Amino acid sequence: MSTNEARIFEERPSDDWALVTRALAHDKDAFQLIMRRNNQRLYRVARTIVGDDVEAEDIVQETYVRAFKNLGGFRGASSLSTWLCRIAINEARGRLRKRRRAAASGFVQATTAQAEVIPFPSNSDGGDPERAMAQRQILKLVEQATDNLPENFRAVFVARVIEGMSAEETAALLDVPPQTVKTRLHRARALLRKELDAKIGPILLDAFPFAGRRCDRLTAAVLKRLGFDE
Repeated sequence: MSTNEARIFEERPSDDWALVTRALAHDKDAFQLIMRRNNQRLYRVARTIVGDDVEAEDIVQETYVRAFKNLGGFRGASSLSTWLCRIAINEARGRLRKRRRAAASGFVQATTAQAEVIPFPSNSDGGDPERAMAQRQILKLVEQATDNLPENFRAVFVARVIEGMSAEETAALLDVPPQTVKTRLHRARALLRKELDAKIGPILLDAFPFAGRRCDRLTAAVLKRLGFDE
């Protein structure tokens, strides 16, 4: 990451309105900052619904393109992050509905998408390879167990536990009462406990990562679609 990119990433506008205003003025730095702040959250939300790495990444890209084309419609009733998440959820659910309709009609063609391997972030490079492998195995178990949750429970679990959103934020994002969020989270944890024997704690924070080259690639792709030159 260049010095300029580091400055953009670390910059913190006073509020969402300031960032939106800059983006509406076609400020490239503002677009980059919005994406780098929200890439991982949108990716996790999309993947929670469609269950596929490659399609989730495509959904995130489409989410930004749609959002930036309609940025004038942002009214600040919720945070910019929540507004973007709702667009991603709608895009992901729309694709899921199309997939199900196609499957019901018998026109689905079997395709296999080879997802990019996402490395487990670890401080053990050059250190203890067995420990690093154990970490990766645990993380994989977490991801698989999360994928196996029913969609409603999975969405709440990812928002509350992996993303660290509050019950109120999650309720606003999913358009359900806060009590429903609490009930679904309790049920999701109960289901996960049946599949996971070990206490994994903070490792959950690294589930479904979206950083490094993947984050850079998606950000660059959206900027290109918005007409910015390299």
